[in-house]
Parts: sequence; C-alpha cells; structure tokens
Amino acid sequence: MTGVGRRTFLIGAAVAGAASTGTAHAAPPVFEHGVASGDPLPDGVLLWTRVITSGPIRWEVARDEDFHRIVKRGVTRTSAARDHTVKVEVHGLHENTRYWYRFRVGDVVSPVGRTKTGGCGSELNFGVTSCANWSAGYFAGYGYLARQDLDAVIHLGDYIYENVDGEVRVQDPPHKCLTLDDYRRRHAEYKTDQHVQALHSAHAMIATWDDHESADNSSSIGSPQHDPATEGPWGARLAAATQAYFEWMPVREGRLDRTFRFGELATLTMLDLRSYRTDTTILGAAQRDWLIDTLTTDRARWQLVGNSVMLSPLKVPPLPGLPQTNPDQWDGFPADRELVLRSLGERKNTVFLTGDIHSSWANDVPLGDQSVATEYVVTSLTSDNFDDLLKVPPRTVALQVEAQFQALNPHVRFVELDSHGVSTLRVTADEVRFDWHYVVDKKNPDSAVARAHSFRTRHNTARTERVVL
Repeated sequence: MTGVGRRTFLIGAAVAGAASTGTAHAAPPVFEHGVASGDPLPDGVLLWTRVITSGPIRWEVARDEDFHRIVKRGVTRTSAARDHTVKVEVHGLHENTRYWYRFRVGDVVSPVGRTKTGGCGSELNFGVTSCANWSAGYFAGYGYLARQDLDAVIHLGDYIYENVDGEVRVQDPPHKCLTLDDYRRRHAEYKTDQHVQALHSAHAMIATWDDHESADNSSSIGSPQHDPATEGPWGARLAAATQAYFEWMPVREGRLDRTFRFGELATLTMLDLRSYRTDTTILGAAQRDWLIDTLTTDRARWQLVGNSVMLSPLKVPPLPGLPQTNPDQWDGFPADRELVLRSLGERKNTVFLTGDIHSSWANDVPLGDQSVATEYVVTSLTSDNFDDLLKVPPRTVALQVEAQFQALNPHVRFVELDSHGVSTLRVTADEVRFDWHYVVDKKNPDSAVARAHSFRTRHNTARTERVVL
C-alpha cells in the first residue's frame, strides 16, 4: 500500500500474541487507569476498567451518583490473558437516561463514572475528537469535553500513537510499539492522563480506529512504516495492536464498523477504514455493501457517518515532491467513494464526521456538479499540524496555503491548518451544527479552550454554511 502521511502532506502544503503485562504494569495501584463506558444502546451500555486481582470484581449501576438508587449490579473477573482489563455489558436500562457506575474489589472502590444510554429527545449533543499524540502535547481538549453536557463522545481514530514523535512528554515504552506488551504499555500510559480519565468518567465513548493504533498509513496488508526484515511479520504486529486496542478501549469486541440509532432524529454509522483496506478498496466489499444498505434504508432524519479519513476530493497545491492528491484518503479509492455517494440518491441529510488530517475543514461533498452530503473535519487534539511542522507562528504562512486549497477546491467552504482542539456536534430536526474549540497552548496541561468557528448543515440542503458567533 502506498500513501502520504499527515507529516508529508502538511509539510508539502506548507512549502505550497503474548500475555505478559510488562514492567509498566507491575503492582500498580488498584483502579490506576480509571473507568470508562462506551457503545451506548437504548437499553444498555458497556462498562470498562482495569484492576489487577484474582478475586471477584463487583460492579454497580445507579440512577444517582451517591448510589442510593442502584438499578443493576453484578460480579465479573479478569486475568493476565486480557491484561487485567474488565468489560461488562449492562442491559435492561431506560433509553436516553443518565446513569452512574462503579467497580469494587473487596473494600476498594473505583472512581465513579457517569454514562448515558442511547435514544433521543429533540436534540443530540456529541463531542468529536481525533489524533491525540501523547508526546506532542497535553490533552486539555479532553478535559474541556468532560465538562460539557453531552450524549456521548465520538472518537475518530488515532486514540494512541505507536511511534515516539514529539518533545513535550516522554512515552512508555520509549520506542516504537511492535509487540503486544508495547501496545499494552502505550494504552496504559494514555489511561493515566488526568484529562483522559476525566473524559471517560464523564461520557460514553463511541470510537473507531485509524492508522496510529497500529502503524502509520496501515492497511490489512501492511504499512509503509513497517519493515518485515527488521520488525517481523506485519500480521503479528497488527494482531498485537488489535488485541491491545480491544482490551483497553470501551468498545464491543470484534468489529468497529457498526451502527448506533438515536430515535428518529439520527443514526450514527461508524466505519473501519483500515481493517478491510487493500490497494484497491478502502472499505472492502462486505463493509461497502453494508454501508450502502444502511444509508439507503435508514429512516432517521439525519445520517451521521463516523469516518476516519477525508472523504471529499482534495486537490493539493502543485508543489515539488508532493502528489496532487493524498492516496491514503478516499481520493486513493474513487470507485468506493462514487458507489457510496451515488447510493444517497435524493437524500440530502448525510453528514460525514472526519479526523486524521490535523486541521479543520467544512466541505460540501460533490458528486459531479452537485453537493450530495456534507463533511466536517475535526482538528488534532495535539498531533503536529501546519505551524508546528514548519516552526512558524500560527496564522501566518498558513493563510496563503488555505487560500490555495479553497481556490483549487471550491467545495471546501472552510479550512484552518494551524489550531489544535476538539469539536462539538449538535443535532436537531432543523440542522446539524459543528463547532471547533481550540486550545490556547497544547504544551500547557491547563490550557484554556474556546470556541473559534461554527458551521451548520440545514435540513435537506447538503450544504455547509458559516454560523456567525
């Protein structure tokens, strides 16, 4: 597989197995890695924690944070075979309802987590995030989302980074992840971060992966950053990365391409654009057919699609040594894209939610001379973007390049290449609104975060438009 990494892309634009737990896990404090919930359904949710014990682990779900009204409880166990992580499927809950949960081993009680089941009233609110490089900065944006009133957080990939790339924080292990122990240690490190723990304890997460959960620009058949001669078979490394991800993330195990329904207001379809990718397809035939069937038969008002790499076609300014398109995005797989977009027919309420490219975009998604959907791209939480890579002040050199992008791509209605942060998504019957919230300084763990830009898609228009703040 060939592709252009985010670093190459942005620099060019600027010029234009084992069960071992590892030493990092030796005798940690009980519940050192916090609690989490995810994959909310109308009648239930998945709960997660990690604790080293051979004894029973008790869990409780309540309607109040003081646990006076406990509605579900049970007992489970864990072992070194799954790195002492714990997952509990809870069902029989009320839809669109807030709950609190906790775990207990003997007299030791975990932190309390808050979650919410699926379903919907007249409005939905999500956090949206992507590209969290530990060594490149602190996760103040996660802390910001933890303080918001949200139904869930949508994570669009690169929850961890497998490499060691940055100067702000030291990573564990201090080398590129290759083995199961390496990936487990990297996930464990992320789950010790105060903002990561705050985010997970405040909201359920709906996540998919991109490439850095395994290796840069990865696919089912390899990665240009993996050398089998010195790093072993790609299949073994991918299996290790996959096992660690499903152990450490609050997702149901087995598949990441799945659908969440929020009443009649919206359906959220999460894609897996790495597991089935080859040189000729980004989706794989089975996932492509499933996606088309979902989009064409769903009767919710809005169809939201969690999509890890940019769907919209994107011409890159013609610069030496840089392709005019990025083949790691959907541009590398135009046949898949056309089949999906043609399936939308006359429907105008499909909104793609995208990460990966470390910058902010609002796009009208074209098919021929028509816009058939819209796409909103969340910037990176910390991963280096335009001004970081060039080591120039923000909002200087980027301004000219942003103008070039929009001149070459009239369907790009907004692009901002410099800032880091998170986004929020509000869904009502009349519109979908996407806001970008930027951190002031990613190197400051207590950085302020503020809303900077806002766009919306009105019902039945397939167009983005700026909202004046």
